[in-house]
Amino acid sequence: MNSESRDALKQIELFRDMNEQDLAKIEQLLIRRSMMERMVIFMQGEPLEHVYFILSGKVKIYRNDEQGHEQIVNVLQAGDMFPHAGFFRQGIYPAHSVMLEKGVLLALPVSRFHALLESNPDLGIKMMSLMESKIVELQARLQEMVMHDTFGRIVLLLSRLSRLHGVPAGDWTRIDVPFTNQELANMIGTSRETVNRTLSQLKKEGILDITADHRLMIRMDQLEKQLHI
Repeated sequence: MNSESRDALKQIELFRDMNEQDLAKIEQLLIRRSMMERMVIFMQGEPLEHVYFILSGKVKIYRNDEQGHEQIVNVLQAGDMFPHAGFFRQGIYPAHSVMLEKGVLLALPVSRFHALLESNPDLGIKMMSLMESKIVELQARLQEMVMHDTFGRIVLLLSRLSRLHGVPAGDWTRIDVPFTNQELANMIGTSRETVNRTLSQLKKEGILDITADHRLMIRMDQLEKQLHI
């Protein structure tokens, strides 16, 4: 395995601490897929056949409710794997997934993923740790829904997106994914109009700005004061 392939695999959190020999074995199992923006990876309800790892690009995970409204579950980036559920049994994909931008994915058939975890206990422990972190993240989001009003939930969402997708830009943090106000609303179960009002208020106070290419700019020090975080 050349150094470029090794470095690429080490971008993946699950494989980050593995030795060269184990990485070489894993590389032989993976299917490399070049993806274009807006390409569908899988649809909710389809048979779960592959686990995916992101080498580059960003992936939106979402569901549709009974009225057809989109509910964004997560936005994933390089180093992440998905889905996080259903692959330990003969299941279906629990949500839809689509590329937000051009990128490269690594696909691993579920049967081979099972065999890989069984043959490598350390990898199995790492997988359990990753799943635990996802559970903790979900619990934190549920707590946000219970403990905060809509304004607070929007502020916490902006803070979380800044940590996950933020790029320093002087005194600001640029969220490097172009979310629409409707998409932001979908993430926390509120209306686009409510998000519009809140963002306008934050912009008026000099806490938020929007670039020409629809990226949100955040003054994190000022944003966190809104909830005394």
